[in-house]
Amino acid sequence: MKVLERPVLAQLRPQVRTFLDPLQFAYQPHLGVDDAVIYLLQRAHMHLDGGGGTVRIAFFDFSSAFNIQPLLMAEKLRVMGVDDTMISWITDYLTGRPQFVCLGSVLSDVVVSDTGAPQGTVLSPFLFTLYTTDFQYNSDSGHLQKFSDDSAVVGCIRGGEEGEYRTLVDNFVEWSEQNHLRLNVNKTSVTNPTR
Repeated sequence: MKVLERPVLAQLRPQVRTFLDPLQFAYQPHLGVDDAVIYLLQRAHMHLDGGGGTVRIAFFDFSSAFNIQPLLMAEKLRVMGVDDTMISWITDYLTGRPQFVCLGSVLSDVVVSDTGAPQGTVLSPFLFTLYTTDFQYNSDSGHLQKFSDDSAVVGCIRGGEEGEYRTLVDNFVEWSEQNHLRLNVNKTSVTNPTR
């Protein structure tokens, strides 16, 4: 399957290039976790160096990582201008997957999955990136950055004005619910680094 997924990925990537979130640091050529950390720290330090401000960061983790809903994914791909043949193939790829557990010589009952992306594949991480690319935010006083299924809402606050930051957090939580991506509250944390 991985051999087939590589040419599909090679065909899909150019079709959606202009829609990719520039602040998604995973599954992108020449970007990684170091770039994500450097970007976050650089934005925070620039703001704090100006004096009189604070930085608030809310870290989010999806407990339902890669829980791609095929029909929602198809609609998102349509908006991005992906051709119908590719959308049909991806929808088929994400639906009707038989799953079972094998322990020794004992097999569980087969369950057919019609949501989520198969783990350990070439295509699934990029599909998840596309699934989350429609929520982007970047302004002088705040941004949302992502690394795979981890996200950080960063607010550069002056004069105690947290409205934009709080609205961004609320909008991200609401978008997550609408897209069937459950947030792991045990891994969600808020920091308030000051200088």
